[in-house]
Amino acid sequence: MNVIYSLLIFFAAVLTTDSVDNGYDIGDIATDFNLENIDGKFVSLSDFNDAKGFIIVFTCNTCPYAVLYEDRIEALNKKYASQGYPLIAIMPNNVQTKPGDSMKSMKQRAIDKGFTFPYLMDAGQKIYPQYGATKTPHVYILESTTRGPVVRYIGGIDDNYKDATLVKTNYVEDAIEALKKGNLIKQTTTKAIGCSIKL
Repeated sequence: MNVIYSLLIFFAAVLTTDSVDNGYDIGDIATDFNLENIDGKFVSLSDFNDAKGFIIVFTCNTCPYAVLYEDRIEALNKKYASQGYPLIAIMPNNVQTKPGDSMKSMKQRAIDKGFTFPYLMDAGQKIYPQYGATKTPHVYILESTTRGPVVRYIGGIDDNYKDATLVKTNYVEDAIEALKKGNLIKQTTTKAIGCSIKL
């Protein structure tokens, strides 16, 4: 009975987290944020004056899916930051629920993996609901416009979380390449595969 009760609680938590459906849609203007980075400084989209757009990734230290994607996330920043599309990672989990996602742990993870992108904490869990993120990792690609940062893509990084060598479609790369050429993104939304954001 205890096992059944635990499973019911688990699935209820997952369903509750995944029911966040009032976030951004394609074409919406994203509100700026001001979140603490692992270096103690606060980072906002407005800090990147010359950015053509952004790759926003909600991710964490503790989710196995997020860990599998760490090297690919770093590779995206190395490839596209210099082209005007910097990657910004945001850790959305409640650190009381997931102590392994504390700022101290985030700093250590960044050192261990050699992260070259900002790794911010969504303290108070106020930003991820605005976006409508439900998973780690969950990606939002923004395009800088005169109206503000416009959401152009929402979803996963690619189509194979298990093995980067078996990826057939790179959703994020395809979207950025389309934006660079001024073309429409063929696949603007995909299913984000990962762990539920912890409340």
